[in-house]
Amino acid sequence: MADSLVIPAPANAHFSLCSPNCGFPPRLLPSKCLFPGKNKLNALPLSLSQHSFLPLRHRLTPIRALDSDPLHKGSEDFNSKKDYEQWDSLTSTFSGAANIPFLLLQLPQIILNARNLLAGNKTALLAVPWLGMFTGLLGNLSLLSYFAKKKEKEAVVVQALGVVSTYVVISQLAMAEAMPIPYFVATSVVVGSGLVLNFLNYFDMLNKTIWQFWEDFITIGGLSVLPQIMWSTFVPYIPSSILPGAVAFVLAVAAVTMKHMGKLSEEGVKFVGAISGWTATLLFMWMPVSQMWTNFLNPDNIKGLSAISMLLAMIGNGLMIPRALFIRDFMWFSGSTWATLFYGYANIVCLYFFNSIGREFFVAATVGLISWLGMALWRDTVVHGYESPIRTLKELVFGS
Repeated sequence: MADSLVIPAPANAHFSLCSPNCGFPPRLLPSKCLFPGKNKLNALPLSLSQHSFLPLRHRLTPIRALDSDPLHKGSEDFNSKKDYEQWDSLTSTFSGAANIPFLLLQLPQIILNARNLLAGNKTALLAVPWLGMFTGLLGNLSLLSYFAKKKEKEAVVVQALGVVSTYVVISQLAMAEAMPIPYFVATSVVVGSGLVLNFLNYFDMLNKTIWQFWEDFITIGGLSVLPQIMWSTFVPYIPSSILPGAVAFVLAVAAVTMKHMGKLSEEGVKFVGAISGWTATLLFMWMPVSQMWTNFLNPDNIKGLSAISMLLAMIGNGLMIPRALFIRDFMWFSGSTWATLFYGYANIVCLYFFNSIGREFFVAATVGLISWLGMALWRDTVVHGYESPIRTLKELVFGS
């Protein structure tokens, strides 16, 4: 069988599971420092590649599971200020370093697809599920809009690269007739509009009404597409139907309309505002399900997977887990962990059982993953002064 790659994607980003750059963007949540002479907190948003050099005098209070962009309040009871600051800096460095494997993922896929297209071997591109790539593209667009609004330059660049590189792969799939042309045309319109609107909004050149319309569009679009993509993954084993997407569309429109009419409580408005972020996360998390289903239906396609690409996906997403755990960002942690285990590592397991990789490669990946996850959980427990990692996980999921 001709060579072909399936490129995994990070976890978001908040976000990895689809395109290589869709790893849950490792945005550092706001640090706080006191205004001189005032009893108020000033939130200082820091970007992905920056480290906070502010003195960390307060232990971060965990984020509740449904909060997508909360501020942290301080406490004085962490075990060691020095250890805490060092781990804060290291987790920031880890999440920044995750950009390297993410950016390395897509280029080999693009080159290999181009080589197969030039050779007239279109069937090789069938190993790349267009639904999986499409979910990644939607996730990237949602997160691009989120970070453009927040003026997080590094995260915006990562998501924009994710959109562009994934679109290139989707274009190749369309040329190979592996993706229906009508879907490709619609995707092209959305991608072009999204990039232009986000660019204008980032530089404050866009009318607020137009931006609000775009935000409503990605909220409704994301919530409508998610259940439809989940359903479509298993066609023809289940009847083809637009009912899941139609029902979700009606609910999304109703929620957005009620928000603008002031019919929602404060918690309801916050929930609707977080929908696009959670939708992007769930789209990424569906990516490995789509891939594993493809592997199940067509076991021979596994030979077309690149072990190096899967390893890079596992590493990229894994590097973001310590930071997501440290700041108690449940959404980011969920996506990154899911992508690490069920996209990167799960496909490595498949490759091993189908004798596509050696035992040494498999054992090294397994030991490395277990060691990394164990180290992250143990270190977080120590710097917070806890006696058991169970408290860390409880705070992550349920908050303080």
